[in-house]
Order: sequence, then structure tokens, then C-alpha cells
Amino acid sequence: MTVEGKLVSRLVISFFLLSSLFGCDYGRMKDQEAIQTYGTQLPEMPEKTVPVTGGIQALKDATPERLRNPLRYAEETVRQGKAGYEHYCVMCHGAKADGNGTVGQSFFSLPTNLTIPYVQNQSDGRLFHTVTFGLKRHPGLGFIIAGNDRWAIVHYVRSLKK
Repeated sequence: MTVEGKLVSRLVISFFLLSSLFGCDYGRMKDQEAIQTYGTQLPEMPEKTVPVTGGIQALKDATPERLRNPLRYAEETVRQGKAGYEHYCVMCHGAKADGNGTVGQSFFSLPTNLTIPYVQNQSDGRLFHTVTFGLKRHPGLGFIIAGNDRWAIVHYVRSLKK
């Protein structure tokens, strides 16, 4: 090996040694929040911050048939419901609400046809409860869609009655 080759080899080895010693600051790295994810203390919560009555649990415990739609049936409400349906429901239930949406076609069995008497004869509260908490393969959308928008979707489904 030539003198120049030995010099290059020594420089390369020296570079790797120095970079391994000083290249990563392990002292600081172990103190990062990403490394100690459970080291963060949660702030103290004042009493009665979390509700112990009402809220979603009251809705879950309620008899669906006793729930009443707070929105009056009007053209504007049906339009609002249609917009919600087109955003959250159309991919499974389809543009005609017949269960033949682009995603729904891949399911066995197909999503429910929302225009048939089985659905149309259910109370508003039952439909709202199903949209909110789900049923069988239908996911619960209560934490995704606002309450008034879910009630408006119920009005839109009612407008599809054959």
C-alpha cells in the first residue's frame, strides 16, 4: 500500500471514530419527549370537570323510540341532511340510498336500502340511534357527525320514502 493510500485509510478511520464519538448526542437524545413518552405528568383536573350525568351515555341508555327529532321537517333541513348524507353515507348506501354505493358494493351483504318500508317505518329516534351508535356492520358516527346534522340526515332519509 502506498503512503497516500495509508493516509487516506487513516483519515477515513479517524473520521468514522470521531463521528461515532461525537456524531450522536446520546445524553440529550434520551431526554427527548419522544423517547420518554410516559414521563409527562397530566395536569390536575378540577372536580366535576367530567360530567357524570347526561352526555352520550344518557343517549345510549335512552329508548330509541322515545327520542324526538328536535328539528322540524322543512326543505332547508332536508337539504342540510342531504349534504350530510352525501358526505358521510353515500359511499356505502349509494346516491339512490339503495345500498349500492361504490364502497358498499364490496360488502356481503349489501348495506341497507334506506328507501324500503323496513327502514321508513322505523321511528326517527331509532334511525338517529342507529346512525349514532351503529348497527351490525354500520359504524357508529356519533363522534364524527354533529347531533343536529344526524337529525337532519334522518329527515333526508324520510324524504326518500317511495
